[in-house]
Amino acid sequence: MVAGAGFFASMGVCIKMAAPYFHTLEIVGYRGAIGALVLALLARWRGVSLATRVPAMHLWRSLVGTVSLLSWFYAIAVLPLPTAMTLNYMSSIWVAAFLVGGAVLLQRQGQPLRHQAPLMITVLVGFGGVVLVLRPTFDGAAAWGGLSGLLSGLSAALAYLQVAALARAGEPETRTVFWFSVAAAVVGFAGTLALGASPLLREEALWLLPIGLLAMLGQLCMTRAYASGATLLAANLQYFGIAFAALYGLLLFDDRLPASGWIGIGLIVASGAAATFLRQRAAPRLPAEEHA
Repeated sequence: MVAGAGFFASMGVCIKMAAPYFHTLEIVGYRGAIGALVLALLARWRGVSLATRVPAMHLWRSLVGTVSLLSWFYAIAVLPLPTAMTLNYMSSIWVAAFLVGGAVLLQRQGQPLRHQAPLMITVLVGFGGVVLVLRPTFDGAAAWGGLSGLLSGLSAALAYLQVAALARAGEPETRTVFWFSVAAAVVGFAGTLALGASPLLREEALWLLPIGLLAMLGQLCMTRAYASGATLLAANLQYFGIAFAALYGLLLFDDRLPASGWIGIGLIVASGAAATFLRQRAAPRLPAEEHA
């Protein structure tokens, strides 16, 4: 999981390097195409069929996953790297918020809400961290970047829930991520046709290849980590991605977050870890999360 977090943070560096020369739809398109190619080869090597009996479920997972990818890549392009990584890693908090919302609805049917109090506090702390993280950057393009980062975490949470449903339906991870990568390529290149393509005959285009490869390596490491069965440990180790992103931000992009921003990141990480623990304790057989 630590290696996977490093790969995802490194992917973020490549996105920031490519962003001045390629728009977000182009980057998502190439990331999807490279991922689909690698996964098709991996599926063939493992003998996994890419045909599915539940295309509608894959369509919904691919839709929310692609929205998450688009919004996350845009946030990476316009926000400090650790901020964009942190907002995307809020998926655990969003899932907890969904559970709290469900508990509120059940209360109207006579079921008590008091058992959800720790989770409710965790969600509130997480969103308090968001306020601290976004306050120093919430102006101009950064405002859209902040909203995009929040959307990436929300849609990643929805994608996680759908991945869990696909796992219960017996779909292997390779097939699920393959069709998601295909959808990202289709949406990205369709948008590129509408907005226009940037020239590839430039040295900056070399950043597109590691974006796809690093994303695939990160997903493979993450899948292996969760397959070990230590779901709680793996879910918390993913936050090393924020530490790697902070280091990259300081060394490569001279990112200087104020103290309130770092406190906010700490609150989000703490509440995300607490939300994962509370969900794991309530339902220890929850399937592993998968990064969008």
